[in-house]
Amino acid sequence: MRAVVQRVKKAKVVVDGRIVGQIDAGMLVYLGIGKDDGEKDVAFMADKIANLRVFADENDKMNLSVKDTGGQVLIVSNFTLFGDCRKGRRPGFDLAAEPARANKLYEKVAELIKQEEIEVQNGVFAADMQVHSQNDGPINFLLDSKRLF
Repeated sequence: MRAVVQRVKKAKVVVDGRIVGQIDAGMLVYLGIGKDDGEKDVAFMADKIANLRVFADENDKMNLSVKDTGGQVLIVSNFTLFGDCRKGRRPGFDLAAEPARANKLYEKVAELIKQEEIEVQNGVFAADMQVHSQNDGPINFLLDSKRLF
C-alpha cells in the first residue's frame, strides 16, 4: 500500500460538478492499493496516517499528528501510485490491486482512521475526480506499507 500524504489548509474532491468530499486543515491522502496488500498493510497505513507527526507544535516543530490537532483527512483512491515507469514511456500497472479488492481495502483504511475519532472524507472510488487543495508548507510525504521507501 502506498500513499502520498499532503498537509493542507483545505481540500475538496469534485465528481461531475458536485463536491463529494471536503475538509479544512488536515491531510489530503492519495492512497494506492497493491495486489499483494492485506490486513497488515491496512493497519499499518491507517495507524501511520492517524499518527504521523507533521503539524507544528508551539515551538514550530513538526511534533503533532492530525489526531492531536483535531484536523481532518480526505482520502482519494489512486491506483497510479503503483504505476511502474522504469521501462518505456507508458506506465505499467501490474502491481496494482484489482478494483473490487482495492476498494474494500481503501474503505477499511478510512474506517480505521475514523475509529481514531478523526473526521474522514472520501473521494469516489474509480471515478474521474478533480482534486483541489491548498497545500500547507508545502509538506508532502511518501508512505509505503512494505517500507520500500
